[in-house]
Amino acid sequence: MRIYADSASDLPKSYYEQNDVTLIPLQVQIDDQEYSDVNGIDVLKVYEFIRQGGQPKTSQVSPELFLNLFEDLAKSGEEGLYIAFSSELSGTYSTAVMIYQQVKEQYPDLNLTIVDSKCASLGYGLVVKEAVRLREAGASLPEISEKVRFNAQHMEHFFTVEDLDYLARGGRVSKASAFIGGLLSIKPLLHVEGGKLVPLEKHRGRKKVMKRIIELMAENGDRLSDQVIAISHGDDLPAAEEMKAMIMDNFHPKAVEIQLIGSAIASHAGPGTLAIFFLNQNPTA
Repeated sequence: MRIYADSASDLPKSYYEQNDVTLIPLQVQIDDQEYSDVNGIDVLKVYEFIRQGGQPKTSQVSPELFLNLFEDLAKSGEEGLYIAFSSELSGTYSTAVMIYQQVKEQYPDLNLTIVDSKCASLGYGLVVKEAVRLREAGASLPEISEKVRFNAQHMEHFFTVEDLDYLARGGRVSKASAFIGGLLSIKPLLHVEGGKLVPLEKHRGRKKVMKRIIELMAENGDRLSDQVIAISHGDDLPAAEEMKAMIMDNFHPKAVEIQLIGSAIASHAGPGTLAIFFLNQNPTA
């Protein structure tokens, strides 16, 4: 069974290579030059570009790439599962469905399931990793697809950004709000609801936001001690390590994984972003 995922999952390139997952890169544009996320650009250069005042642009996966991948799958006779970045944040899912329907006409035996994760960053990444675990355990495509949909539906995303100006550049908040927020050290707390980015609260200072995230985890998490919790960060490993220590002290989970936010997500969230992902229902516990 082939599993496909795109680079907005923020899993490292090594994970794809070591676990037989096909990486489908989104595109990142800097100074009119387009690069393939993960494969074609050093993410630290993206953070440096943003810190210098630049605004990278991103674009979805090309129809041609999906066409090549899905035709190859059809010719191989294998099963396939593509777990896609949230359709509310990218057009990649809808493009994949369109190309799937096109290839299916030519290859009626194509056995491919496409799931809209409605997730982003390592929330999406955790869903992909569970699919890989189930495949290795011998689960069927329908079984894996059902579990993927469940985990995607129940994956919580809580995150904050270091500088509201990054969100303002991307049109996520007004420039006036960003200016006032910067003066007052206001840090927004956001989450993902139905695949969409939704502002939740505002707090003065990073420490208060982190404390509030712990409270929200306690309120919304299900048997967190039996979960693997994920943290992604915008080139701020010390903050991620501090958040990990708080999570370990409060919930004693199986593990806390930390990853750098990749180029596609970083282009909109900016340096200093801190995001936490966990399940609000944990059926494996």
